[in-house]
Amino acid sequence: MKKRVHVLVKGRVQGVFYRQSCKAKARILDIVGFAKNLPDGTVETVFEGEEEKVEEMIAFAKKGTPFAKVEDVTVKEEEFKNEFNSFEIR
Repeated sequence: MKKRVHVLVKGRVQGVFYRQSCKAKARILDIVGFAKNLPDGTVETVFEGEEEKVEEMIAFAKKGTPFAKVEDVTVKEEEFKNEFNSFEIR
């Protein structure tokens, strides 16, 4: 079953290769969507794909990279839209 989630990640997640790591993990898991830095220091992501793979991406988002310090993750399920062809950094 296909799933879509909108995830906001707070903490030290900008300037630590967080978005690039999300993109690499998404490629491995065949997840599409995006990762984007927000002005307040958080990273916004949208993940679309098979439910089990999306759950793996959420777990990855909560951990981050070795240089990141994830403090809070907000996950909101949304209607699957099938609007992406790949995972991009915005």
